[in-house]
Parts: sequence; structure tokens; C-alpha cells
Amino acid sequence: MTNWLPNLSAGSGPLYARLADQIEHDIEAGVLAGGAKLPPQRNLAYDIGVTIGTVSRAYALVRERGLVSGEVGRGTYVLPREQNEHPLPPSEGQPFAGTRSMIIEPGKQRMDSTAAPDIGQAEAIRNLTARILDEHPTEIASYTRTLPPSWFQAGCDWLAQSGWRPEPENIVPTLGGHAGILAVIAAMTLPGDRVAYEALTYSHVARSATVIGRRSVAVAIDAFGMVPEDFERVCAQQHPKLAFLVPSLHNPTLAIMPEERRRAIVEIARRHNVWLIEDNIYGALLGETPVLVAALAPERTFLIGSLSKSVAAGVRGGWIACPPHYASRVLIAHKMITGGMPFLLGELAARLVISGEGAAIHRRVAEEIRAREALARAAFAGQEFISRPDTPFLWLKLPDPWLASTFKNAAAEEGVLIDDEDEFKVERSGPALHRVRVAFTVPNARARVAEAFSTLKGLLDNPICGFDNYS
Repeated sequence: MTNWLPNLSAGSGPLYARLADQIEHDIEAGVLAGGAKLPPQRNLAYDIGVTIGTVSRAYALVRERGLVSGEVGRGTYVLPREQNEHPLPPSEGQPFAGTRSMIIEPGKQRMDSTAAPDIGQAEAIRNLTARILDEHPTEIASYTRTLPPSWFQAGCDWLAQSGWRPEPENIVPTLGGHAGILAVIAAMTLPGDRVAYEALTYSHVARSATVIGRRSVAVAIDAFGMVPEDFERVCAQQHPKLAFLVPSLHNPTLAIMPEERRRAIVEIARRHNVWLIEDNIYGALLGETPVLVAALAPERTFLIGSLSKSVAAGVRGGWIACPPHYASRVLIAHKMITGGMPFLLGELAARLVISGEGAAIHRRVAEEIRAREALARAAFAGQEFISRPDTPFLWLKLPDPWLASTFKNAAAEEGVLIDDEDEFKVERSGPALHRVRVAFTVPNARARVAEAFSTLKGLLDNPICGFDNYS
């Protein structure tokens, strides 16, 4: 039934929720029978005067409720009543609405992750792990009550950059960068407080902060990162307690913020008494970077670093350099959120850094990234994209008539998983950029990367596919 139209005049709340409720009502009333096909998302959005994103969220919500089944390339169909009378809760087989399923179909090419590529680091990790097990059997069998001094020293070594080096007493070892960022937000803000983000960013941070009761505020960005004038406006009008920014190799735009702008951001933060989180996880891939924000404003900046992009994501090794006297507060918040550092992972991360094995792996990872980025440049020659030899992804502009969500779905239909621009938006009201992020570190061979690039290029070269219905 593709001529069905909902009545959204009744009810309250967001449009997507009202649309989902109307779909559910019409299914229960028998207006939409089992097996009926819902209108294509683009068509329904046009007919009722909403964005395709609104329809997409509504369809995802009724899919979560167990009322419909969506198949890429075929459409969205109402399930028979015997299948949807007792839908499983999200924790028992279905992803939450708006989240990605943790189950990846076999054969899909993962071009949606920027974890360090596999360059054989397992051997070094195996050797270090064996020594840890031999030397610390008691610690492995128990909870970590105290953190060894070497863990803090490793954090100093890993986070040191551009002539700046933190002190051991200001270091907090973490279970990766994400956990560290969330620990800072939990420690330095209260439920209801606002946190400012670049309008495009690693949005999982904003979503995680929302789960613990913080409110998100978007700040405009340009080719050089966060725009100081808009940050000033947001600080004056919204009064955020904290701002999260990625000034070096911004995700997903690859921007590197010039030193002058970093200084401007710092001065604004000082005037408005705003804490800063500097995510330098990608910045560690750069040979040279402008001065760290943490060096310009050590009294209010929390510097985040991890091994995930440059050594091994599975180690879950990360560190925070805190302003003086705040490490204890953040350490407690990290323990409350994560349950605490497991000895094996904390010791492994520290030994990777202190032994020099991490740096050796880092060099090989950088070489592999450069080789794969060269493949990307060759594959997408003639297309508009932003890329850097030291960055594990590119920011691809789609030609007409492609929309980002349509291209993402078309790529998935062809077996390639990528991220569209919506994955990085803090607010839904942002302008359409018609861009996707294509990462290339997860496939275990360059030949598979080249194959995925060829698939994506084939879609770009056949714009008629952009008119196809992938709802």
C-alpha cells in the first residue's frame, strides 16, 4: 500500500514520533494490513511536507517496536500480526532506534571504522601479554585497587607533543578515548548542563552525554574547525559549562585548526569560564601539529589521547592529561562509569608505550595508512573530496543527484558500509552537505580496500542509481 497517508494533526511531540505512533495506530486498526508496503521514505516526506530524515527516524522507531521489516532495495513492510504482537525489546535482538546494529552481515566491507589497521601488531601484543601474565598473576586474578606509577608515566610519554609534556600527577589512565571523554563530562558538569560541540563531530560523545543528562549545543565550523565568533555567541547565549573540540585532524572534515584560532578559542573559554576537552586521538597520527590547546590553556583543558587509531583499538588504552588538581575527580568519575581499569589492559597499554613497541607499531600503521590513502586518491580522482596522507578516512562530496543517506544505503546494498553526514551531526537542523565519510583501515588487505573503493566509484559514476529507492 503505497498510497497511504498519515494524519499528523493530532498528538504532540516530535514529528517523527507522531508519525511512528500513527503508523502503529493504523496497523492496530487494520488500515495497514500485514504485508502492506509503506510508502518510500522520499515520497512520503514530499507528500506530508517533512524531511526524509523525519520519515527515516519514524520508520526506524516502528521497526524497533517490531511492527515492520525494512529491507534495503525492497522497502518497508508491515509484519503479520502474529509476528508483531509480542515484539522483542531492543536488548533482545533489535538495535535501539537511531543506533547501528552490532551485528554486521558476513561479507560486508567495513569502511565505517577508523581503528588502526592490522599490520601484525598481534605478535608484539602477544609477547607483552605473556610477560604480564607471568609477572603479575595475582593482579590478573583480582580487581585493580591501585594504579602502578608506570601507567601514569606512559600517559606522559604518549600525550607529549609539540614541545609540551604533562606531569604524571595530572594523568588519568582510561579504557580508551571515549571513556575518558565521558569521564571528564561526568566529572566537570551536572545533569542539565550544556556541553558545546562542533556542529559536525564524533557525535557518539554528544549522544553518550545526553544519556547521562547533559544537553548538547552546536557551534558552527568551517574549513579550519570551530568558528570563534559562533563559539562566543554560544557561550554568551547558552552558557555551556564545557566544550568538546577536535582541533587536529577533525573528524570528519580533516580540518587542522591554526594556532591563531586556537588562541582565540582559549580566550573565549577563559572569558566565559568554560572547560575544554581537546580530543587529540587523530592528532597523534600527525608528524607536526600546531601548539596543543592544552599547552595554551593548561588550567582548563583536558587532553585526550589513545592507542586506538595508531596502535591497536582492541587494547582500549587511553589517557587524559587534566588541569592541575582535577585528576582525582576525573579518575573517580572514570571508575564509576566504567567499573575501573582492568589490570591486564592498563599494564599492556603502558608497556606498549614505555617499551617502544607502540611507537614501532605506530610507524608501520602510518605507512599502511599512507599507502591506502594513495589508493583512495587514485580511485576517486575527479571527485570532490578532502583527504590527507596521514588520515585513515576521506570526506567525500557526492555529485548530483545523490543524497548522503541514499548513497549510504546504496553502498550497503553493494556490500560496503560507510558513514553518511548525519552520523556526525550534533543537531538535526544542520544544512545538508551531501557528504559521506569513507574510512579504509579495517579491511585486512589493500586489495580489499581497492575493491571497496571501486564499488563506491561505480555508484558515483552511475548517477541514475541516485534516483533509486533504498527505503
